[in-house]
Amino acid sequence: MKIAILGGTFNPIHIGHIALADDVCTSFAYDRILFIPAAIPPHKSAAFYASSNDRLEMVRSACSEDSRFVAESLELDRGGVSYTYDTVCALYEKYKDSIEGKIGLIMGSDLLPNFHLWKNAEQLASMCTIIAARRPPVKKDSLFANKAAPLYEESDTDFDIKSAPLFKDALFLENPMLPISSTEIRERIFTGKSFRYLVPQGVFHYIINGNLYGNRQ
Repeated sequence: MKIAILGGTFNPIHIGHIALADDVCTSFAYDRILFIPAAIPPHKSAAFYASSNDRLEMVRSACSEDSRFVAESLELDRGGVSYTYDTVCALYEKYKDSIEGKIGLIMGSDLLPNFHLWKNAEQLASMCTIIAARRPPVKKDSLFANKAAPLYEESDTDFDIKSAPLFKDALFLENPMLPISSTEIRERIFTGKSFRYLVPQGVFHYIINGNLYGNRQ
């Protein structure tokens, strides 16, 4: 079974995440995408962040609609700061009896110029098939932006990703850049705007029923 992983806070998971996973499966013949919610520091405001359990349950709900998608709680179970290298090592051990080839590591192409700064970057690049996806810029001035994560924007850097040794075996996905972000969804929920069709239906009902993000519906 060919496995790829897609990490994120998924706060909340939305149709852009699902569309990206589907594109990876279709374009590169992956059988399974593991959605891995990352931990969030416990001191963050509840108005800004859903709990780890709520985020995991939303991912599980979204994944239940497609047998190729699985919610993987490894990083939440481990707690603390999670490095991708440690997560990948743990996944190779967990799925050693079923995995075929290298794990695919799905990431935004905007993160590649600084990939060499990641923990054990060279080993990670050799252990995985990096799958670089296109990603639209995020609004930098939103009150609801994830302050713990680096904000990114269109870059005019001269860094040539495709010629960098770390990415010689990378796959570059020509995915549609859907202008949807968890930040904007949280903001829309908090201000009482429509968001029903920006998230999977099970996730929509979970947010409403749990009154997440201060929703006013």
